[in-house]
This record gives sequence, structure tokens and C-alpha cells, in this order.
Amino acid sequence: MTGKPKILYVSHNHPTIRPGGAEAYAYELYRAVRDGDEFEPLFLARTGPPVSISSRYHEGTLLTGVNEDPNQYFFYTDTLEYDWLNGTPRGKPALIKYLREFLLAQQPDVVHLQHTLFFGYDMLRELRNTLGDEVPILYTLHEFLPICHRNGQLVRTTTEKPCREESPRRCHECFPEVSPQAFFMRKRFIQSQMSVVDRFLAPSSFLRDRFVDWGLPAEKVVFEEYGRLPVEAAQTRERRQRNRLAFFGQLSYFKGVNVLLRAMKRLQEDGVDVHLSVHGANLELQPDDFRSEFDELLEATKDTVSFEGEFNHDDLPTLMADADWVVVPSVWWENSPLVIQEAGQHRRPVIASDIGGMAEKVHDGVSGLHFRANDPASLAETIRRAVSTRKLWEELQRQIDPPYAMDEHVRSLTRHYKELMASKLEDELVTPPAPATEIEGVRYA
Repeated sequence: MTGKPKILYVSHNHPTIRPGGAEAYAYELYRAVRDGDEFEPLFLARTGPPVSISSRYHEGTLLTGVNEDPNQYFFYTDTLEYDWLNGTPRGKPALIKYLREFLLAQQPDVVHLQHTLFFGYDMLRELRNTLGDEVPILYTLHEFLPICHRNGQLVRTTTEKPCREESPRRCHECFPEVSPQAFFMRKRFIQSQMSVVDRFLAPSSFLRDRFVDWGLPAEKVVFEEYGRLPVEAAQTRERRQRNRLAFFGQLSYFKGVNVLLRAMKRLQEDGVDVHLSVHGANLELQPDDFRSEFDELLEATKDTVSFEGEFNHDDLPTLMADADWVVVPSVWWENSPLVIQEAGQHRRPVIASDIGGMAEKVHDGVSGLHFRANDPASLAETIRRAVSTRKLWEELQRQIDPPYAMDEHVRSLTRHYKELMASKLEDELVTPPAPATEIEGVRYA
């Protein structure tokens, strides 16, 4: 026992099990708070299929420790018992039982959720019921899963274009097997659970505005960028031509890696002197048609593209040193891609899709270049310009701002935590707590 207030961080995955941006950030935040002197952090990470092939670690409990750190825990849930439409587990009684026992044993003073995926949105209500109104609940919004049934991507199944407006009718158009009434009830259910959250943190203004439009109270949603731990910047190697590209990220349709490969195919056919290294993971989790196209494009571009596979994050400075440009070709809106910050840490200009969080974080012609999202021809032309325009790389590199530092981020979060704790204490002393209310203003179609 340290005597410090406890902060419970909840993540849908642990980055040591399967790499991913949100979980990598959550774990970095946990480590930064652990190394400080204000709070005692706890890290609760969900495990189980599909991110982990392991079964339950111990009979009689869903919890187990993580390595030698006494403040890190795995919480096992099974996707076979998960309602993907409403984001809630079907085996709820067992999950709630073990979650409640964990909360009562740990008694956190603040809960900061990074995700509820596989735990279920019901977790929010259980946190409030078990810990009471005096414990602040914060929730960092990483994507649009509460809004969009398509894995939170906000991309239309009918046109494969980014979705700009949700409604039960439009959601039914994307998923004809689900009725508009079911989507109406989905929204009501999720918003009801989220109403117990005291403060939402949005790492991009774009994402904040989308959630406010969806129905979260504007006064509850605060912009707060991801903080990043300091790193030693990659070397900048002297090269006659800045023609080496790199992709870092999940190998999925939504991350746009096949859009990038189609652009590289065009450039190879035109004889452009350029090379791409693809660094990424989780290809085995993708649909067969995506993997088939990925393999075909790799074969077609084997003279100009190297597939490097999964990488150790500690090797990133070396990998960045081999690259001149980092390409972020996502076909969905994105929020605040960590790879853009990582490129900034290593002073590499970014070539990014011209939508959503990418357009917000990469300033066209200042710190990088934009291209039309999901358009291989536009991306190919932008790459051609990037590698052939004399001094463009040097000009953009000079204007890259350093990313938001983790220590500054922790100081900002500390202010949020202390403000909410003080407010809760004041409310408890002055007035009885009011019941949580649902969010108003839901449209049917």
C-alpha cells in the first residue's frame, strides 16, 4: 500500500499480447503514472480470443496477474459470448461477479477507461453501482465504436466511403439484416451506459465533434491529445534522393495498406525510383479476400516493396532511420494515429489521407502531404511529387512540431483527476448525488 490515490486504467488488450495503437498508448500512460509520485496506477487488460489464443488461466476466476508487476491484471472474456451489435457480453453474470470482486478488493479512487470492447458497455454501469457516485469515471475515446456497428470505422458498407451522419435508417442500409428499431435501441442502450461517465477525453477535435453530434453532452467531452514517452530521434541519413517510404500499422482494409500497394504498382509500372517497406501485424485476423489481394499486390510490386511483417517497437528508431517518408493511407476517418506522432518524434514527414484525424494532425504542405483518401492514383501522384521535388523533404522536415510529451500529458490528466475528485467530494458534502440520466436528443431516422 502506498497511501496514494489509486487510478484504475482499463484496456481492451495488453500490447504484450497483441500490438495496437490504443493499447500501446494506454500502457505507456500506465508506466508514466507509475513512475510519478502522485498516484498508484492499476492496469486491467482484457485477454482472450481473438487477440489471444489462451484459455482461462485459472479455474474459478477470470483474473490473473501480468508477469511480475503486482498492479497489472488480465481479465478473461470470450468473444463467443459477446453481442457485437450492442457491445455487451452474454455471459454477463460471471463477468460482473469477478469485476465487482476486483473493484471491491482494489477500491480505486479514479477509473480511467481506454476501452470497453469485450468487457461491454454494461461495465460502465457496474463501475458506478459498485464504486458509488464519489469515484470519478473518465473515458478516452479512441474510435467511433459506440456510434458505428462496423467496428467503429464509420465507413459505409454500401459505398465504402466514410460516413458523415448516422441514424437508424442509414445504419440499417449498411446492415439490412438489422432493423432500424434495433439500431434505435442500440443507440439508446449505449448512451444510457455512457451517461454515468463524468468526463470523456478526445485526442482529436474531429473525434470530439463527431461524438457531440451523436449526443454526448458537449461540456463532458474535452480535447486531450495522446502523450508520448521521449525517444531518441532516428538518424537522418544523407541520401541523394528522398525516395524511401515506410508503412507502420495494422494490416487491414481500413488502414489502407492495399491502397498504398496499388499506388506502388502504378509507380513501378511508370518506372519511378521509389521503395516501400511495409511493417505491420495481424494479417491473420483479416478476411480471406483482403489477404488474397494483399498477397497478389505484394507479388506484383516485389521489385519496389519489401514486406517486413511485425516489428518490435524498440526497433522503431532503426526502422525510421531507413525511411524518408511515413505513409498513413487509412480509408476511415481515424482519430489521432499514433504513427503520426511517432513520425514526428523521428522527424519524418507524413503522406496522409486528407480526411478526419489525419488531415487534422498532418498539415498539408507544412509537416507533410495530403492525398485523396482511398484513391491509389492520387496517392501515386503525391508520392511521385514527394520523391522528385528537390528540397521538399527538407522544407517539410524543418516545420515538424514535436509531439505532445507524456509528462505534460500526465500533468494535464492529473488536473482532470484532482478536479473531478474534489468535485465529487464537494457534491457529497453539499447535496445528495443525483441519479444518472440518459442522453437526450436521439433521432429515429
